[in-house]
Amino acid sequence: MAEAYDVVIVGGGHGGAQAAMSLRQQKFPGTVAIVGGERDLPYERPPLSKEYLSGEREFDRLPFLTAEGWASRNVSMLLGRQVILVDPARHEITTKDGATIGYGKLIWAAGGHARRLTCPGGDAGRMHTVRNRPDVDRMMAEMPQVEHAVVIGGGYIGLEAAAVLTKLGKKVTVLEALDRVLARVAGEPLSRFFEAEHRAHGVDVRLGATVTAIETENGLASGVRLSDGEVLPTEMVIVGIGIVPAVEPLLAAEAEGGNGVRVDEHCRTSLPDIFAIGDCAEHRNSYAEGDWVRLESVQNANDQAIIAAKTICGVHAPYNAVPWFWSNQYDIRLQTVGLSRGFDDLVIRGEPASRSFSVVYLRRGAVIALDCVNAVRDYVQGRILVAKSVIADRARLADTSMPLKELAGAGAPA
Repeated sequence: MAEAYDVVIVGGGHGGAQAAMSLRQQKFPGTVAIVGGERDLPYERPPLSKEYLSGEREFDRLPFLTAEGWASRNVSMLLGRQVILVDPARHEITTKDGATIGYGKLIWAAGGHARRLTCPGGDAGRMHTVRNRPDVDRMMAEMPQVEHAVVIGGGYIGLEAAAVLTKLGKKVTVLEALDRVLARVAGEPLSRFFEAEHRAHGVDVRLGATVTAIETENGLASGVRLSDGEVLPTEMVIVGIGIVPAVEPLLAAEAEGGNGVRVDEHCRTSLPDIFAIGDCAEHRNSYAEGDWVRLESVQNANDQAIIAAKTICGVHAPYNAVPWFWSNQYDIRLQTVGLSRGFDDLVIRGEPASRSFSVVYLRRGAVIALDCVNAVRDYVQGRILVAKSVIADRARLADTSMPLKELAGAGAPA
């Protein structure tokens, strides 16, 4: 008989770990197993591109629980096993080694794969992505031989890696194909601030830059060729151009989806007894006007994990959490609340030159998101404005002498 558990969780990241812990917090009495593609116990991912890469935090401080901690919660760890097939009719998954594992309920928390370059040389040695511990360990092993590094992609992962490499004394170039960094997730004032900060630290930030090939020597990346013919010499290339949701087995089993797998407000997929959470789950989000979105954040993974666990335990708890994110670069702490997509106006609160300010995003006069740079009070108090869709006067929003909490009593849009 195949190995079987009452709940099988695929993925050992934040979502998978939180789902297992939440099931036990809800007093779920059945058997629980986490099937993880990596051999390490579930661990925190955000520090990989920050404290772990910089050497400021050892790996043994990243796991959520020790082996004994998981055992005490009666959670079985099936590590180093990649799931390649889901059979909803038989309630079974199959791993790459040919083993089958039965489930009563399945929680898919597999996250995503780093998107790779498709240009010539994109699969050369010394090409790196930042998704897991082995990725960063390979970078760290090569670091002593690196003088020049090229980061392809001006999103948060790319900029965080650039900040760490600069701190480690490397000469760094950031290549962004669009006309500003963070173009997909933030307004222009925040983009220009971070461009200026990186340049002030010596990073060569290039916008509108198109990579046509990776030059190689003996199979190793040695240069990045741009569309204008320039070749940037390098001993390390870091690619941060997004992820591809790891949902192939679910889509092959005819789950609804495309950009991830679609789930309802209780994180249920269209397949019976199968849930999906975190980076790979596309859901309707009220903070995006009810549009389908896929959020790549610890907050979303954790909160959806709790909802899935409660649903399995018979607790009615629809997902409607306020999105939040953060990023650390140099001595800058960026905290974001809400989703700025679809904004039609913004207000800058404070002076960017002071390196402590907030960008408040509005849609039809209502506050929908804030990007807070070294401005913890704005972040904490702005959360209620987002949660209540408060309509606030632009001048009052811009007035730093007025705490945002004083605007929270304003009305929500009609």
